[in-house]
Amino acid sequence: MSGSRALNQPRSVRVKSARGGAPVEVNGRTVEALRESWLIEDRWWTERPLRRRYWELLSVDGRNLVVFHDLQSGQWFSQRA
Repeated sequence: MSGSRALNQPRSVRVKSARGGAPVEVNGRTVEALRESWLIEDRWWTERPLRRRYWELLSVDGRNLVVFHDLQSGQWFSQRA
């Protein structure tokens, strides 16, 4: 596996979310602002469909974050573009 491919792999993160599902904390970093959210539904015709809710966030320390909630497993991940 190449180095750039390894950087692109989703990494598990700890997320605290609000009642509506929006992240309010990622790995202990408080979320300052929610910039965007989108839903990805793909491979619905296969035995392993993909359903993810992505969130683009800004943390209080100024970091831009993109996390997603895997709606099949319930787990949270971050992934670089």
